[in-house]
Amino acid sequence: MTDTGKAKVVIVGEKTLSDEWGRLSSYTLDYTDRSGETHRLKREVYHRTLAACILLYDPQRDAVILVRQFRLPAYLGGQGGWLIEVPAGLLDGEEPEEAIRREAMEETGYRVAHVRPLFKAFMSPGCVTEQLHFFAATVDSADRVSEGGGVDHEHEDIEVLDLPLADAVGMIETGEICDAKTIMLLQWAMLNRELLRV
Repeated sequence: MTDTGKAKVVIVGEKTLSDEWGRLSSYTLDYTDRSGETHRLKREVYHRTLAACILLYDPQRDAVILVRQFRLPAYLGGQGGWLIEVPAGLLDGEEPEEAIRREAMEETGYRVAHVRPLFKAFMSPGCVTEQLHFFAATVDSADRVSEGGGVDHEHEDIEVLDLPLADAVGMIETGEICDAKTIMLLQWAMLNRELLRV
């Protein structure tokens, strides 16, 4: 039994529905609400490992390095499937800073020396366990040491984009950028641009 201070939760049962790319479980729980009434609830949860994402910012040009790649859920949701995002990936047993340096190199070709940890967030806490570590780093053209584009054995097909920060933020309003982690980091950059220039 878990006592959150406002409600009590008892997990009555769990059933694995799928266990391929990630594990999907169906839970039955007894939830006692703040008024003391208990309800039997059913929930499905997708178990995902920790992940990280990073905003790559070039202060000399006031530009950001983003990527565009195919996302099946976006395709199924009628968004065309190709999303513009910040570099991101699973930790795969690494420390968050180590993992995000690797992901930045694989996806964009930029070697990142110093990363600034920003915050952590659940991206879809109603159904997904994944928690995302957010980072920012400054780069310049000398830091691009390869083409990027993703890892061949993972069949990644990633396009690297170099955009003025103001243009990227404008793409949120037009709907061209609709990925939550990217929106969060671009807005953080607009509020904290001077921190990135230090």
